[in-house]
Amino acid sequence: MLRKDREMPAKWAESIIDKCKWAVVSMTGEDGAPYCTPVSIARDGNFVYFHSGKAAGARTRALLKDPRVCVSCVGDVNPGYWKNFTTEYESAIFRGTAVPVTEAEEKIHALRLICERYTPGAMEHFEAAVERSLKITAVWKISIEELTGKRKKYDRNGVEMKYGRMETEYASRA
Repeated sequence: MLRKDREMPAKWAESIIDKCKWAVVSMTGEDGAPYCTPVSIARDGNFVYFHSGKAAGARTRALLKDPRVCVSCVGDVNPGYWKNFTTEYESAIFRGTAVPVTEAEEKIHALRLICERYTPGAMEHFEAAVERSLKITAVWKISIEELTGKRKKYDRNGVEMKYGRMETEYASRA
C-alpha cells in the first residue's frame, strides 16, 4: 500500500466488507486476461460468499481454472469534499481463493446470509425461494488470506484524519 498513513486496522476493513453495497471480484480470465465482475456478498468470519447461476459462464470457467481472486469493497464515498477537489472514501481489498460450495447445508447457509443482508424484509419467502432455485444456483466461498483497509476522511475543520485519529463510529471497530 503506497499511502500507509491511510491504512486502517483489519477489524475496520471487515466492517467495510460487511457494509459495502456490492463487491468486485477480480480474477484471471480463462484466456489469461484480467476479468472482474460485481457480486453481492456476505461475510461469515474469515469467509466471503457470493452466488451465481450454475451454468458455466465466464466467471465459473475462470475460477475453476485459477481460483485466486482479489476483491474490492467500497464503503462510504464523498466526492469533491472540502473545496479541494478530492474524494473521501473507505475501502477494503482482500485476496483469497474461491471454491465452489457443494454441500446443500452450506449453500443454504450462505444464501441465507446474502438474503438477510440484501433483502431482510423478504425473509419469509426465503425457504420457498431456496426450494425453487437451489439446484440452479452456484455458491462460491472465498477464504480471506490477505486483507487491507484504507480511508481518506476529513474532520470538521478540513484536516485529514490519519490512522489513530478516528471518529467515535470507527473507534469501536478498531
